[in-house]
Amino acid sequence: MFVEILFWVFSSLLVIAGLGVILSRNPVHSALWLVYAFFNSACIWLLLEAEFLAIVLVLVYVGAVMVLFLFVVMMLDIKIELKRGQFVRYALVAALVAGVMLGEIYTVVKVRSLGMPAMAAPLPHPAGYSNTQELAKVLYTDYVYPFELAAVLLLVAIVAAIVLTLRRRAGLTRQNPTEQVAVRAADRLVMVKMEPTRESEEKAP
Repeated sequence: MFVEILFWVFSSLLVIAGLGVILSRNPVHSALWLVYAFFNSACIWLLLEAEFLAIVLVLVYVGAVMVLFLFVVMMLDIKIELKRGQFVRYALVAALVAGVMLGEIYTVVKVRSLGMPAMAAPLPHPAGYSNTQELAKVLYTDYVYPFELAAVLLLVAIVAAIVLTLRRRAGLTRQNPTEQVAVRAADRLVMVKMEPTRESEEKAP
């Protein structure tokens, strides 16, 4: 009973965080609401005894991906007024997606209310059970080739991003870190010695 109460509490907070993401005027605030949504999702996964996935969600998405999103949002010159105008523009698409999601939720609830066969709730595991170990067994045995393929694709994406960043473009000023590190103060700073003068002498004809 207590677990169900926690589930409904975290689910309600997750829905509120999702509404904050799409209704917030400021993109930075939307990113912070998304962080809160990830945190509540991790709490729900903890209730389902998926501790590894919950920790990965917090460390990877909240600790790395969302920080990257915040850096990008703060570095870009985003016009808030323009975003406000586009909110009404995409309201129809948002309403369509929300309607589809509500229809799916209604279907699941209806199936359970009619007594039709549905997926049962997971049984509690013994004290020595490790879902991290079980996930590793499945990942590195049955899905080892898709896992390696995903790793190669991510590596290619990283290399492509670096190549696109380092490509030479016309009208762009580039920096050479090697020259900046090897520079000496004597090459950039010139000390000039001047005799002291008085203000009255400078104004004299």
